[in-house]
Amino acid sequence: MFNKLLMLLLTFSAGFLRTQAQVSAPPIPTPEREFRAAWVASVANINWPSKPSLTTQQQQDEAIALLDILKKNNFNAVIFQIRPQADALYRSNLEPWSYFLTGVQGQAPKPYYDPLEFWIDAAHERGLELHVWLNPYRAHHVSGGQPSELSVVKKHPDLVYKLKQGYWWLDPSKKGTQDLSADVVKDIVKRYDIDGVHFDDYFYPYAEYNGGADFPDSASYAEYQQNGGKLAVGDWRRDHVNTFIKRVYKIIKSEKKYVKFGISPFGIWRPGFPESIKGFDQYDKLYADAKLWLNEGWVDYFMPQLYWQINNIPQSFPVLLGWWQSENTKQRHLWPGMNSGIGGGDKNSDEIINQIMITRGILPKSPGAAHWSIAALLTHESLRRDLLKGPYKNEALVPASPWLDDDKPLSPVVETENREADLYIKWKPANKKDDFKYIVYTNYGGKWSYTILNYKSRFLQIPKVLFADAAKLIKQDLQSIAVTAIDRTGNESEIKIEQVL
Repeated sequence: MFNKLLMLLLTFSAGFLRTQAQVSAPPIPTPEREFRAAWVASVANINWPSKPSLTTQQQQDEAIALLDILKKNNFNAVIFQIRPQADALYRSNLEPWSYFLTGVQGQAPKPYYDPLEFWIDAAHERGLELHVWLNPYRAHHVSGGQPSELSVVKKHPDLVYKLKQGYWWLDPSKKGTQDLSADVVKDIVKRYDIDGVHFDDYFYPYAEYNGGADFPDSASYAEYQQNGGKLAVGDWRRDHVNTFIKRVYKIIKSEKKYVKFGISPFGIWRPGFPESIKGFDQYDKLYADAKLWLNEGWVDYFMPQLYWQINNIPQSFPVLLGWWQSENTKQRHLWPGMNSGIGGGDKNSDEIINQIMITRGILPKSPGAAHWSIAALLTHESLRRDLLKGPYKNEALVPASPWLDDDKPLSPVVETENREADLYIKWKPANKKDDFKYIVYTNYGGKWSYTILNYKSRFLQIPKVLFADAAKLIKQDLQSIAVTAIDRTGNESEIKIEQVL
């Protein structure tokens, strides 16, 4: 009887001490959240591929080098242009292979591969989201060679106009234009494992593309009026763009709700909004009512191109960002585009880092920014260095999108094995399709830290002891661990702490 009482007492004491240890353990840190992206432009071979005559291996080597730069510098997303001129940097039954890949529109890479598929796999292996960047209305670029028989210019001449600078442009008011571009978006979202769809600032073309003359859609507008249309030409044009943006958002969500839709419009909505702002009027010139899209929540992230310096009063970065945030009535992600090659050298680094810190101050719940373009990171070593030792010192998760999904993913099933001086942590996903990243938390000597791993990761081997000084005099024992899953919209599973020692 005495022995049974003693065993019960010892069991109770051990459980009490273990509970007390858990209660007194320091809190697990919350991983940093910030969207960190760079644009990779394919039009005119601006960023990738560097020229249209590269071999498949050369194209892939260049792609890996760019993605490695982003991974090394703690970025977590890439915005990759795959439809520069109503053509495709991927296998498509709707549009021809891009001239900027092979130098011949309609010709696939040899040896064959699918560049988009390659970029997606390589980005995800590095823990990067991949957002496909499409131009909805540009039919042919002046640097895009001769339009092939497969080009929309030849296949659907009723949908396009040739502008005075040599560009061909789809007519946004035509049903055929809207149907084609919407079908392209749907096809990509359905077939590829992408994380976002992205449009930039090209809606109706800038006036200089047509020598300063008005967009040549007078016949379309006359037909609209003959059918009883009452809108002024500017409102009529904006209405077609608005209808298309709303349609695209619905299409994406009907296919894959977690795929984010983002737009990067010109940074000024209209001069005088706010009062100190002067400059180009996209509402009146590009027929882009970007404020409406943000107000209505037809985007998951909004990325105005704020390519000006902080102290440039007529187009001040923080003044414009603050105004856009005041219009963010649906609380979507507001991640500005920055001109990261604005000056080069230390002055450039200071400007960009200050802009990043301003975004964190104005947008504390969902900070983030995109860098135009990845070339700035390649060219300016000082910028890479200063980002990495400054605001991008630590890895960060992309902020969650609760309006898309706020359900926590299931926690992975975790096992551990003692391996002499190390602990081998392995896990199985509870829902493989839902998991996009994993976080391994470790508690050494009462201090927690974390490591972010990609969707393919299933194990991590860590030492049981760390030393806080070079002489190995201050020892920190591994006390506890936890492994969580991050889903496609950024939600984290429950944290289940496992005691090690």
